[in-house]
Amino acid sequence: MNQNNRYSLRALALLLAYPDEGVREHLPELMDAIDTEAAIPADRRKELRAFAVELSRMDTYEVESRYVETFDRGRNTSLHMFEHVHGDSRDRGPAMIDLGQTYQKAGLDLGAEELPDHLCVVLEFASTQPPAVAREFLAEMAHVLTTIFSALLKRGSPYAAVLAAVLELAGQKVQAVAIEAEEPMDEAWAEPEAFDGCSTRGQARPGDPQPLHFVRRTTAQQGAVA
Repeated sequence: MNQNNRYSLRALALLLAYPDEGVREHLPELMDAIDTEAAIPADRRKELRAFAVELSRMDTYEVESRYVETFDRGRNTSLHMFEHVHGDSRDRGPAMIDLGQTYQKAGLDLGAEELPDHLCVVLEFASTQPPAVAREFLAEMAHVLTTIFSALLKRGSPYAAVLAAVLELAGQKVQAVAIEAEEPMDEAWAEPEAFDGCSTRGQARPGDPQPLHFVRRTTAQQGAVA
């Protein structure tokens, strides 16, 4: 498999972006870039091309509403990485700042509407790094990527092929894992009990250990973004 992954990472980021007309009109170019670079296994590239064809043929309203239903209405398929690690806990803010600073040091400036933990942004950043550093960076969040992949596969979503490709570029084995059933939306957004910690996932009760950020600054990364 080709070691270069820059264009494949950017193409996957766009395949996971909101499928407006601007994205959909460039689908053939994205697939050509993926095929030319050949960093993703051939069988997976066939799945991605079939997915791109489906996106291009679907009605605009249908494809956009499916995207919202897939990624914005449930935790297990959220593309915000820290949603899976920290939930609504207070640790999420510092993690966002830390990740944003990593991007800034690498020369990647985010727009006001972009959150650093969104997978599309993560992939864009990884595409700016040397291939080995990009793989290591993505491998640090492999457990989160696997959760999203598994949830998408369980739903029968074609977006599962995109997450599988991301895992492969991270040097990870693609395999589904058991995932917890999601809370109903009204329960997930319920107010927590006073002085008893947040009731939503990711918040520890007072005195419990706090979860760690999944982004670790390695020597290789520090050298790459210096």
